[in-house]
Amino acid sequence: MSENQFEKEFSDDSFWDKTKNFAKVAGEAVLEPALKLYYSAQDSDTPIWAKTTVYGALGYFVSPIDAIPDITPIVGYSDDLGVLVAATAAVAAYIKKEHAEKAKETLKQWFG
Repeated sequence: MSENQFEKEFSDDSFWDKTKNFAKVAGEAVLEPALKLYYSAQDSDTPIWAKTTVYGALGYFVSPIDAIPDITPIVGYSDDLGVLVAATAAVAAYIKKEHAEKAKETLKQWFG
């Protein structure tokens, strides 16, 4: 699948279903960049090209088609993390402090 195909895989519902259902398995290390990206893409200040990058990465995260299946213990999310980290680096200038704080607050609610 190309980045554009993964972007088409993304929806708010699929993102929240995946993050909530697999939060404990994926862990905070995977979910924190996913949430930062998600919140930055919701911001009207984030340019379209950055949103496209974010939605492509989040589409890969929620897609059932993966380089390493997510059901594989521990390493199953390593490819997802790699994609999320690369997208984070590409759009870092548009991830505001408020996005990071909102991501941490969401993780705090889920993990305590």
